[in-house]
Amino acid sequence: MITGIHHVQLTIPTGAEREAKGFYCEFLGLREIEKPESLKGRGGFWLQVGDRSVHVGAEDDVERQKTKAHIAYAVTDLGHWKTTLRENEIEYTEGIPIPGYDRFEFRDPFGNRVEMIQAL
Repeated sequence: MITGIHHVQLTIPTGAEREAKGFYCEFLGLREIEKPESLKGRGGFWLQVGDRSVHVGAEDDVERQKTKAHIAYAVTDLGHWKTTLRENEIEYTEGIPIPGYDRFEFRDPFGNRVEMIQAL
């Protein structure tokens, strides 16, 4: 029986951890958490998002720009994020409307699709 989601993984190019931490930890404000010792040698890092985690793994030869796969971050102030992205010259597009939510999406510096979603 599936009872929930433990974590989500996205990927960055091998060796891009510093830039990725700048985006995910400094820009988005997510907190890095310790990876288990057994996984530290594989590159990447982990992030705390609410009561779940996002695993940022290192992987080459992936066309991240061509996929619809993404993470949707639940936010409390969608307008804040639109303003922040505009101020940092990051383009975003409005999401297709779904009942009860407002949302938009953009690509991280590595091409991963990111969605910000707010309950109405």
